[in-house]
Amino acid sequence: MPSEAGKKSCSDSKTNGDIAANFDDLHKPLNALQAVGAADHCIYCYDAPCIQACPTSIDIPTFIHQIRTDNVMGAARTILSENIMGGTCARACPTEVLCEQACVYNHGDEAPVEIGLLQRYAVDHLMEAGGAHPFERGKDTGKHIAVVGAGPAGLSCAHRSAMLGHKVTVYEAKAKPGGLNEYGLAAYKMVDDFAQKEVSFLLDIGGIDINYNHTLGENLDLQQLLEQFDAVFLSVGLGGTNKLGLENEGMSGVNDAIEFIETLRQTDNKADMKIGNDIIVIGGGNTAVDAAVQAKKLGARNVTLVYRRGEDAMSATPYEVELARKSGVMVELWAKPATINGNGHVASMAFERTKMLNGKLASTGETIEITADTVMKAIGQQLDIAPLKGFEIAGGKISVTADFSTNVSGVFAGGDCIKTGEDLTVQAVEDGKQAAHAINEYLTSGETHNG
Repeated sequence: MPSEAGKKSCSDSKTNGDIAANFDDLHKPLNALQAVGAADHCIYCYDAPCIQACPTSIDIPTFIHQIRTDNVMGAARTILSENIMGGTCARACPTEVLCEQACVYNHGDEAPVEIGLLQRYAVDHLMEAGGAHPFERGKDTGKHIAVVGAGPAGLSCAHRSAMLGHKVTVYEAKAKPGGLNEYGLAAYKMVDDFAQKEVSFLLDIGGIDINYNHTLGENLDLQQLLEQFDAVFLSVGLGGTNKLGLENEGMSGVNDAIEFIETLRQTDNKADMKIGNDIIVIGGGNTAVDAAVQAKKLGARNVTLVYRRGEDAMSATPYEVELARKSGVMVELWAKPATINGNGHVASMAFERTKMLNGKLASTGETIEITADTVMKAIGQQLDIAPLKGFEIAGGKISVTADFSTNVSGVFAGGDCIKTGEDLTVQAVEDGKQAAHAINEYLTSGETHNG
């Protein structure tokens, strides 16, 4: 976070009410009339491409038809049967490059079906109605699974394992569950403490306990877990952050964007979160965009998102990049970090202009300098492999087979700590769900270490 020298309070020009309004819902939820109208737009394709584009394979035409016929609870169950965290995914999933991009309307002049908003409408309706959990815990198998990490993959695995009749104990490093849903998504995507409401809803199935402040390699030993439980699922996420490798990187005012987002998410009154006037965010992913947009929403005067390549190489979706620009963020492309300048506290950064030369990124010899009292790095995270001795690691992540099993017998893994192609909540949920079925097969095959 910025030092006192960097906290000039640019928020002086914004009232608490202004800032609170800035962090209102990014997408306003549909009311009943709007939901029926949006559902009427769907033509219920045979072999619907939207289903193929959904990592969790939700039967999208069916749930939309259920909304249209006023069976909203049924629609929610259709969604949640495949994606138990369908509420978060409806809010934060990049539907514009997944299911909605696959919508057949994109081949013509009409807008695609508003799948994300319809999904949110159905799931929110069920959760707000209360009552019994929509799924029952299976008959007790007598098997006990340890899940390390209470993020989307871990919670998804825990819930599906409970449906299959296994008892689950989850170990979470932080004081609250949810993983990136709680700590890593922009506040304007997850208003009204929704991440915690969703976890509470998920746990209502029963048979799942969560132990907090347990970190693998510190006060949690993997070998002991293997001795105490019938199987272990690792969903530890990516704890470490990548470095720029520049001199003065430890200077005051140079921070990790993920820490900024986490602190902001845990601050009830966003106006209490002070930010500098001139912000640089380095990176090309959705985390960089989330940090940059939220800095503007807090009242920062100048926010520049800097990426070393062109826009087509950014991992952030085009929608997210355009959101940044509409929010007042300056997007500076083809600029590679060169030096961090300041006397005790960052004052500016110099960047080398870049271009592609023979398929590789090269310097043009030009430089630019950008004033900054705060620099936020969003250049990716990395797996902490120190507590994973004995595990096969490839590309900086845990190697798994098609059934999410590792090279250590009885240990499975999923989510961001493995390489599945997309670091998305929806993919993590699918990993957890499929891993639960693989673990169930392992536990019922008679080949477990306790069998």
